[in-house]
Amino acid sequence: MAVVDAQGMVVSANDTLGTLLGTTPQALAGSTAADLVDLASDSPTWHAYREVLRGDQPRLTCTRRLKRADGQAVWAQITVTPLAGDAPGLLLSVADISVRRDLQVRLRHLQMHDPVTRLPNRSLFFERLSAALEAEAYGGGTGRIGLCYLDLDGFKAVNDTLGHRVGDRLLAAVAERLTRCAQEAAHPRTGTPLVARLGGDEFALLVEDSTGTEQLADLAESALGALRAPFDLDGRRLSVSASVGVVERHAAGTTPTALVQAADTTLYWAKADGKDRWTLFDPERNAHRMTRQALASTLRPAIDRGEFDLRYQPLVGMEDGRLRGVEALIRWNHPQFGVLAPNRFIALAEEDGSIVPLGRWVLRTACEQARRWQLDHPGEPPIFVSVNVAVRQVWDSDLVADVARTLAETGLAPELLQLELTESAVMGSSGRPLQALQALSDMGVQIAIDDFGTGYSNLAYLSRLPVSVLKLDGSFVRGFQYDARSAEREADRTSPADEVIVEAMVQLAHRLGLSVTAECVETSDQATRLRRIGCDTGQGWLYSRPVPPDRISELLDSPGAGVQAGVGNP
Repeated sequence: MAVVDAQGMVVSANDTLGTLLGTTPQALAGSTAADLVDLASDSPTWHAYREVLRGDQPRLTCTRRLKRADGQAVWAQITVTPLAGDAPGLLLSVADISVRRDLQVRLRHLQMHDPVTRLPNRSLFFERLSAALEAEAYGGGTGRIGLCYLDLDGFKAVNDTLGHRVGDRLLAAVAERLTRCAQEAAHPRTGTPLVARLGGDEFALLVEDSTGTEQLADLAESALGALRAPFDLDGRRLSVSASVGVVERHAAGTTPTALVQAADTTLYWAKADGKDRWTLFDPERNAHRMTRQALASTLRPAIDRGEFDLRYQPLVGMEDGRLRGVEALIRWNHPQFGVLAPNRFIALAEEDGSIVPLGRWVLRTACEQARRWQLDHPGEPPIFVSVNVAVRQVWDSDLVADVARTLAETGLAPELLQLELTESAVMGSSGRPLQALQALSDMGVQIAIDDFGTGYSNLAYLSRLPVSVLKLDGSFVRGFQYDARSAEREADRTSPADEVIVEAMVQLAHRLGLSVTAECVETSDQATRLRRIGCDTGQGWLYSRPVPPDRISELLDSPGAGVQAGVGNP
């Protein structure tokens, strides 16, 4: 202890204080108390000390690292209080807390480090990340931050086959290599990246004040290269690879959570793209993922809210140009993203099972509309409606019962309904799917294979399937650009192989008793060639884009119900 006068000077000190500071009590007398215990090193403490000295504050307590006369350091708790009674001055108390402080440091180290790899753990990583982002908010440095989020490929197999003891040793060895990479990547401007284990087999390399994407890409490539070399663990050689998500951006406006989420998403992309690679965060790809999540979460409620409608694309007879049928194509009138085509949400519907109620709605709506056209135009031959069916509808619902009930309730004849399944879904069908297709065919419903020629292409198998229509994939039709008669188009010529292939498929289909529809017919030249080689019906923008039902009604009202090129286009 020491007594301090009203001017802040030490009047006297006891022997214990002299011993603590490595000097004598006599040597302390006359010194400035604030300098003796470092009270002026920060503004808040200095201000509080002056308040106590003036009598405006009853007490000050703080912790300081003091230097003894012999150069050794000691951690001390400083307490300053007014002297008892009316005596002017202060009582300065200095308690040695070095042992307690060391214990706290050791406990914090245990709390903030991973026991297996000795690396900073998730808590310390987020503490450092938060501090780095906060520091950038006050300026200085490059104003940027980077993160490599790394995950071992197939680490679970190591634990499952060799045990957790070997798995832990592998993690420790990985940590050593990553630490070495970070040290080798140390930059005079940005320092050494922080290597942390975030849990399981996930690691992070944090670059504060990063210099740009190239620096992070080099670090990720270095880490992947270091881990590709086999590990020797007690004579057992193990080979592992890793996937890395890389994010580098301005620190301003970034939060720890947002940065790690972006890195985690990018890590998932790296694994999905084939593993053993690094992938850079792509805002557009992330926006698509977020949109996908938003669509998936609102898909089922959208069915109940009536956000879907159908457009209809004409199927035209190649010989006479008459409207033979229409394909029902669904659209989602999303309140946030506008009108969405099927490729934006059908795959999601198949994943979460909502394709079943959505498919039922499409089936009923299309059949009701086809029956309405039939009743409104009794003088014209009725047109059929073609509806796309997903394989999951066959497995997860009683499609046969759904179709039978819909036809009975709408009054539509079975032969006026065509169901389209993709080639990959139909070819090789057995068991329940094949039984369902057979039952539908026996009912009188037409079965069509959509996008034919892009899947199995097992033509011999067609004779065993209850199929009545082949829809040739548009890629074949788009290849119809060969024109040997025009020398001016020499540069635009392509091989006529597609036409030869299509002609062969059409001839075989006809011999099997199947009709053929050509998709994606866009030019009159394509239509002429398809008609010449025997295609029965055509579908494409040459005739019409998908249109609302009233436009189909207009076509049915036209004389002879013929579809001229472009008539149905908006």
